[in-house]
Parts: sequence; C-alpha cells; structure tokens
Amino acid sequence: MQNKGLIKLFAVLFGLVCIYQLSFTFITNKVEGDAEAFAEQKVSENVEDYSNQREQVEARYLDSISDNNIFAGITYETAKEKELNKGLDLKGGINVILQISVKDILVELANGSNDPAFRKALAEADEAQKDSQDDYLDLFFQAFNNQPDAKLASPDIFANKNLSDDINFEMGNPEVQQVIRRKVDESITSAFEVLRKRIDKFGVTQPNIQRLGDSGRILVELPGAKDIERVKDLLQSTAQLEFWHVFKGNEFNSFLGQANAKLKQVLAPEEAEETENTAAQDSTATQEEDIDELLADAEEEETQESNEPLFELIKAQGGGPVIATFALKDTATVNKYLRMPQVRSLLSADKKYAKFVWGIPSSVEGNELIDLYALKANKSNEPDLSGSVITDATQTYDQLGRVAVSMEMNGKGAKKWEEMTGKAYNQGSQIAIVLDDIVYSAPGVTTGPISGGRSEISGDFSVTEGQDLANVLRAGKLPASADIVQSEVVGPSLGQEAIDSGIMSFLIALAFVLLWMVFYYGKAGGFADIALAINILFIFGILAGLGAVLTLPGIAGIVLTIGMSVDANVLIFERIREELAKGKSQVDSIKDGFSNALSSILDANITTGLTGIILLVFGTGPIKGFATTLLIGICTSLFTAIFVTRLFIDGYGKNGKSLMFATGATKNLFQNVDIKFIAKRKIGYVLSGILIVASLVSLAVNGLNQGVDFVGGRTYTVRFDQDVNATEIERELVSTFGSAEAKTFGTNNQLKITTKYKVDQEGTEVDNEISELYQTLQSYLPAGLTYDQFKTVDDDSAADVGVMSSMKVGPTIADDIKKASVWAVLGSLIVVFLYILFRFRKWQFSLGAVAAVFHDVLIILGIFSLAKNAMPFSMEINQAFIAAILTVVGYSLNDTVVVFDRIREFFKEHTSWPFHKTINSALNSTISRTLNTSLTTLIVLLAIFIFGGESIRGFMFALIIGVVVGTYSSLFIATPLMYDTAKKKSDELLRTKEKEEEKEEEEPIQA
Repeated sequence: MQNKGLIKLFAVLFGLVCIYQLSFTFITNKVEGDAEAFAEQKVSENVEDYSNQREQVEARYLDSISDNNIFAGITYETAKEKELNKGLDLKGGINVILQISVKDILVELANGSNDPAFRKALAEADEAQKDSQDDYLDLFFQAFNNQPDAKLASPDIFANKNLSDDINFEMGNPEVQQVIRRKVDESITSAFEVLRKRIDKFGVTQPNIQRLGDSGRILVELPGAKDIERVKDLLQSTAQLEFWHVFKGNEFNSFLGQANAKLKQVLAPEEAEETENTAAQDSTATQEEDIDELLADAEEEETQESNEPLFELIKAQGGGPVIATFALKDTATVNKYLRMPQVRSLLSADKKYAKFVWGIPSSVEGNELIDLYALKANKSNEPDLSGSVITDATQTYDQLGRVAVSMEMNGKGAKKWEEMTGKAYNQGSQIAIVLDDIVYSAPGVTTGPISGGRSEISGDFSVTEGQDLANVLRAGKLPASADIVQSEVVGPSLGQEAIDSGIMSFLIALAFVLLWMVFYYGKAGGFADIALAINILFIFGILAGLGAVLTLPGIAGIVLTIGMSVDANVLIFERIREELAKGKSQVDSIKDGFSNALSSILDANITTGLTGIILLVFGTGPIKGFATTLLIGICTSLFTAIFVTRLFIDGYGKNGKSLMFATGATKNLFQNVDIKFIAKRKIGYVLSGILIVASLVSLAVNGLNQGVDFVGGRTYTVRFDQDVNATEIERELVSTFGSAEAKTFGTNNQLKITTKYKVDQEGTEVDNEISELYQTLQSYLPAGLTYDQFKTVDDDSAADVGVMSSMKVGPTIADDIKKASVWAVLGSLIVVFLYILFRFRKWQFSLGAVAAVFHDVLIILGIFSLAKNAMPFSMEINQAFIAAILTVVGYSLNDTVVVFDRIREFFKEHTSWPFHKTINSALNSTISRTLNTSLTTLIVLLAIFIFGGESIRGFMFALIIGVVVGTYSSLFIATPLMYDTAKKKSDELLRTKEKEEEKEEEEPIQA
C-alpha cells in the first residue's frame, strides 16, 4: 500500500478532531450531572412539587456557571452549542409538523372575496386535498381554471387595491398565478421566520425548525421540552392582535329584550314538538313536571325549553363595555342565538355591523363565567388598528401588581392610537384590546389622548403566559392559521429508558463482534477490532461535528453498522486465506487479498449506500437519523477496513512475523464445500413459491396492521402501576371514542392505545377532547393521579404512571407519508437495478438481484400480515418498517452483489468451464464470507431486538427476517434466476468457443 505516511497522518488528525468534537458532549454531561446532583441536594423528594423545584434550581445553577472557563477556554454555554444532539426519543420533548393554511393566505390576498368562482375553487381544492399529494395552490388553480370565463384578475378577487402594484385587470390567469405563487411563498417564509423567532425565545436548547419542500409544512423539533401544552399554544397562536372601539353595555339593553321575545317566537314550535314527545312518554306528567325533569337530566335542554330563552342564560348584568355575563358552557347557545337572521335584524342602524365577542373566562364561586362585548365593526369587518404596528412587547406588571404585557408601536400606529384614545376620552367610551377574537381588556381613557404609541394588555395571566404572549407579539403574527397535522410527544422518562436500552444493545453487539473476530481470525481479527473501535469514534465524531441528531433508530443504525462493517474485513481476510492456500507468500497474499476484495467491497457498500440515500431523501424524523448514521457508517467502515486494518497488518508483518488469518478451530472451516446450488435450484423455486403465495393470500385476506403514520389518528403509550387487561380497556375506550384499539406494549402494565377519533378535524380543541382518555382510564390509575401528572410522565416522577409518549398524524399527511414510502421502495429498486446493470453489463444480473429483493419484501410483508395479532410486540406497518424494508433491500443486494462479483471473476479465470460449474464454484467460494457476515449481523440484530427497547422491536424483527431471507435469496433465487435467463446464451457462446478451438487444432494438421 502506497502513501502509508499520509494515511497515518490523516487517520491520527481525523481521530483527534473527532475526540475534540466529542469533548463538548463530555463537558456538558459532566456539568449537567453536577447541576442535577446539586438540585437533589437542595430539594428533597419530601418537598411538594419537588420535580419542578429541582428543575428551577438546576436552571439557576447552570445559568450561574454558564460563562465559567471549564477547560481550555471552553465554557458550558459554548460546549452546549456543540454537543452531540440527542433526538426526541432519547431526550423527550415534542416533534410537530405544522401545516400553514394556504387557503387562509389566498383568502387574505383576495380581501376575503365572496366571488362564487373563487369560493367554489377553494371548496373543490379542499376536497381534492384529501386524496392528493399535489400542493393546495396547484389544486386551487386547477379548480379555478375548470370554470368557464373565470378570471383571477377580477377586481372581486386578486385585482384589488392591496395587489394593485402586482396585478392589473388585463393580466391572464397564468400571469396572475405566478404572482400569487410568489405571494404565497412569501407568506409561508414569513410564517417560518415568525415561528423561528418564537422558538428562539422559548428557551429550549438545540431546537430544530425547517420547511418541508413547498407544501407549506414546517417541521419543529424541541428535544427536552416538557410543558407540551405551552409549546402547542406557542406554535399555533396566530396572534391576531386588534384594537377596536367598543359599545357600552347598556346600549344593548333594549336589544336583549327584543331578542329574547323574538327567540320565544322562533323556538315555540320546537318547544311544542318536544313537549308533545315528552307527553307521549309519560301521559300522566304535566308540562311543568316534564320541564323540571329535563332540567335535572340535561342542562342543554334547559335553554331550549325555557320560557325566557336568552334572559335565563344571563348570570349577571353588564357594566361598562360588558353587555352581560354568561356561563362558559352556554357560549355556544348564545352564539347560535346571536347569529340568527331574525335576531340580527333587530339591531338598530348604528349597530347593524356590531361584532359580538367574548372576554377571558373567570371562575366565580366555582362557576366558569364569561363576559360578552360588542365591537364597533364596519362593513368590511376591519379593526380600527391591527397588531402589525407593534414593534416591541415585554412582560410587565400593571398598577395593581397583576401580570401584564406592555407594547410599543411604530409611528403610524402611535398616531392612530392617539386618535383612538382621544375619541374614547371625549366620548367616555372604552377601547377593546382583542387577541385572536378574545377581549383581554377594554380599558377606558381618563387622562386624554395617549401619545407615543404605548399600550398595555392586562388580564388573568401567569408570568409564563405573559412572557409567551409578549414573545408572540414581538415575533409577529402568523400570516395564516397553523394546524398541527403530525405530532409526537415523548416523556423524558421514556427517553432515559431508550438511552439505557440503546447503550445496552450497543455494548452487547460490540462485545460479540469483537470476540467473534478474534475467535475466527486470530490476531488479524484483533487488528480488525482496533479498526472497528476507530470506526465507532469516527461515526460519533462526525455526527457531533455535523450537528446531526442522534435518535434511537440512529443508535440502531450504528449498531447495525458494527455488524455490517465486519463484512469488508471478512471479505479481505477470506481472499487473503485463498491466496495463502495457493502457496503465495504472506506479503503477496495480503497485497492480492486486499486488491481482489476491493471490487466486491465497493459494489456491496455502494448498493447499500444507494438505499441509504433514498431513505435520507424520502424519510422523515427518526428515519433520517437512521439513514444518516448508516451512510456515515458505510463511509467510515470503508476507510477503516481498507486502510486502517491494512496499516496494522502490514506493520505487524514487516519484520517477517507470520499472520495466519485463522485460529486452530477455524483454519479448515468451509475449505472443501461442494454444494450443487444450480442442481437444487428448483427446490428453492418451490419453497419460495409456497412462501410468496401464502404471503399474497394473507395480504389479500388479513391485510396489514397499518400504523397511524399511514392511516392517520392518535396513538398513546400509557403505563399503569399494575398489570391491565388490554381487551377490557379497549371496550371502554370504544364506548368513549367510537373507534379505539388497545394492545399490550412491552410489559403487561403498558398499553399502546390508538384511536381515529375525529381524525379529520384539526386544532387544539380536538386534541384537548382526548383528555377524555384520562377520564376513561381513571379507574385503572392510582388514586390521586391528576390529569397534569397523567399527560406526561416526568423524569423525576416516583409513580412513573401515565402517558409515556403520544403521536398524532392527520389523514392528509398520512396519505402523503404512505405514497412517499411506496416511492422510496420503488425508487431504491430502480436505482439499484440501473447500478447493477452498469457494473455487470448484463440485464440478467439486474433481473436476478431485483427479483430476489421483490421476493424478500413480499415474504416480510406476508409474515407481518400472518403474525400481526400473534406477536407480543407491535407489528405495525409504519415509517420505521419502511426503513427496515429499505435496509433489507440494501443488505440483500449487498450479499447478492458479492456473489455476482465472484461469479464474474470466475468467468474470467475459468473460461473453459461449463456455465453451471462456474456458478457453483463461485457460490461455494463465498459460503464462508456469506455465513460469517450473516451470522455476525444476525447476532447484532438479536441483541438490539432483545435489549434495544420496545419502540424499535418491530423494526428489528423485520430486519432479522430480512437478513435470513436475504441471505437465502442471494444463493437460491438471485443466482439461479440469473443462470436460467443467461443459460441459453452462455451455452451458445460455449459451443461457439469449442468449435473455434477444434478448428484451431485441425488447421496445423492440414498444413
């Protein structure tokens, strides 16, 4: 090997760089460990709410030493920025995909147009979005263009005052579409920046936010975030801050009386019908008794059967800007009454555009009450002043010591604010400060017009709520609503368990590989082990240097890389043993062994790498983590196997020391193997045919257990303090949600609960309704466990009971994930087919390889279909399963390519051999390598399967099946198919060659 000095220098320098990158992780772990110990010493477990108090003590400790020099000028703050990032599944936290509403942006650009063509196109785009992967904007344009004579540049749509600089009446639809695309993209970019600013101020270390293509989706990952509800509110708050003049409450006294009278007339037919139905059920009861019974049974019916429909809902008369006070539970009924055309028509001319809004709910003597206001709106329903004029906002305190938010406005806003406050002062009225259609305060102006543009929002805030509100206002409002279409929440307790199980599987797999290499190859195996250790250092160092996120599937990828990295060394060592068996010197054998193995090593790793790239392109979240570590592992494995191992071997043998590349127990293993693979190929065809038919039948009859990734829904991992009956709990959940599934997940005291309850509906309102899960399970939970404790199990929780993790996937994104997964599998097969065709120059090789891969995938799907309800772990088909399929594709191809490479080599060496003999000999010569690599990888996978945690058990099971089936198919499917398709041509070539040789022998005799 040439340039040994350069390779040594590079390896040493790169190793030092990796140690340097990882040193930041060691420093942060040490400091945070000290902070945790300090907090435990200061706050004992006997203190109420000790977990939160410890967190505060830890935070203060870390803040106090953040700038202290720890080592060589490195502080905790700088080390924290460069440490190896841990993903959601290892650290706990929240991962969400937000869908920015392109529809809202279009409506905003069109100034809320009610043009029939515009609204029809929006409705058709809404419907098409459910079953399409196209962007909403493309669907809208398609729907609009299908309408005859519809023009986007209509003054009622986009040729309006706000877009006059970009769109005129003469422009055609294609021209307008370009403008609208740009405007929509600008709005999504604005939303991205707003969210980024909000998250930067949230205080979570190493947040990740990125746009997902042009779909209007934004990925937000906040590892370590514990207050999940706070995070969701912060992300989804549109922050539509508005300032309105507000009517005085007493101006609506006469209206309330007229509305109440009108409602009695409108609701009278409904009351008569309900009274008649009630009388039929109990003819002896009087109408008054019926009403009393209904009042006792259902409070909602009280409002419908009341003699005073509106008045009886009023809990207190208004004062100042408040019209009246109602119970929080009655707001839906009051809204329905106030929206009735018969009631709206009673408003006087000066109040016909009045906008009724609610204030902040308050609790009075155990009752939830809420105030009703009427804003002085206009025909266009635009506020007097919007929150876009806010330049700064800070959390502060008002004159009564309550938490408030102080705001500053720009020059335009300050001028308008002075005008508004002057008008309110002169009229003795109030100004309502409205955030997202909720009146936070409606102060009067007692000191004259307010200049300078300063204002204040006061309300019943906590300090945290005040800080978040100030943060949202300072960052700016979202240009459109942001719905959470996919979310995953992992409690910190489950994250720590994942770390422990990941480390356990890593150490067990590493120990086995190290021992096996020494057992099989002796001292040479020891050198391979050193190279493997350097390989692991390189992998973690590169991950830290790139700022990549380490996830549980990422750890699985590293562990799998350990198993697969020995493949290169095994290939090299087996080729060296072959050269030694030919009687070559040790130096020449080592040289030729490395040279001959290089082609197979490169082909095998490139095919695996191609599937890794497909995973990286099409995968999301944890799958990207798996693909990242797999690709890094392939590159570092190649370098350490080809160069680092060679350095050690050459260095050992340079003084004439003997290196056997075997031990006494393995020296003659697989030396005289002579299996007639081609003769036995029909047995393989029959066996595979039976397995494939069984798989297809099961897939048609049983189907697959598709996870929420592919069908949408919500799933929760819930842990109890005792063993529970999954079937019993499932029955109760079905009665609550209508659709639910509960399965034991790991131990008998842990369930995985899945429901499609209101899966088509977005928003936090539906998410909050899932709190009924707590009510349904309460009888199985420890006494005294509160809803807040149940929602997310804290890492310091003594009970360790409740929701360990949760996931939500909307139906639209689930459809996109499923289609992307299918394309990922098909794309990888196409890419690999073309690569093998390029490398081997014969389509028969590509056909055999791809057919074997299809064979492997079908059998894995069949086994998952047959055993979906029989296994004691999750057999869901989800994104992780697709990652497993693609990994199996890579592994199977790896094995097949090594076999094909040896066949190609034998073709060149033994040109006179019959075709079947060449193939049999090539296959037999690779048996040692095939079994060695497969056995090593299989043991590694079993270690991860047993010790790697419940969440990846199904993933690892798919890989285990894949390794077994992939090893079998490379020998009994790929190669035989290649043989059968190429046999006729090869026999013809052989016969032609024999005739030529005979002719050459006859010519000298004739001469």
